Amino acid sequence: MRCTLIYSLTLLTQTAAAVAQTAPPDSQMTQTMLAEIRQLRHDLQAAAAVIQRVQIVMYRLQTETTVLDRTTQRLDQARNSCNQTQTQRRMLTSQIEQAETRKRNSQSQSDQRAEEEVLFRLKSSIEMWAGEEQQCQVEQVDAETHFRTEDAKVKDLQDQLDKLDKVLAGYGSK
Repeated sequence: MRCTLIYSLTLLTQTAAAVAQTAPPDSQMTQTMLAEIRQLRHDLQAAAAVIQRVQIVMYRLQTETTVLDRTTQRLDQARNSCNQTQTQRRMLTSQIEQAETRKRNSQSQSDQRAEEEVLFRLKSSIEMWAGEEQQCQVEQVDAETHFRTEDAKVKDLQDQLDKLDKVLAGYGSK
């Protein structure tokens, strides 16, 4: 029995030692796979960051485009206002010339006085329109400056989107 006990104990010890000595893992393959997983993780993080930047730039572009639209409307209104003011002034200038012609050609003193009164009112009106025209031109210049500034911002954001598009295209080709 003693022999059986020694034999069993020896068998158990050798089995335990054999279990403990499993085949060594393929460490090079594991390291390669871990490196690949780390690189994929890094690429995903980089792509996610670029996508977030794209979203931010697109939001800014959308907001800036809205501002540009309002600025364009303001510029158009200023131009239309200036055109109307200039048209009014030209019309008054024409009326003044006609009134002066009528005054020169009038025979009676009362007609001449009536034409002088008309001329006085027309000249007062043209002075008012000249002031309006100057104010309108200042507003138009201001609107044009603001438009150029906002347009440059939109173009800058579009350039940023183009650059980000190229970066993302580079991820697609890898």
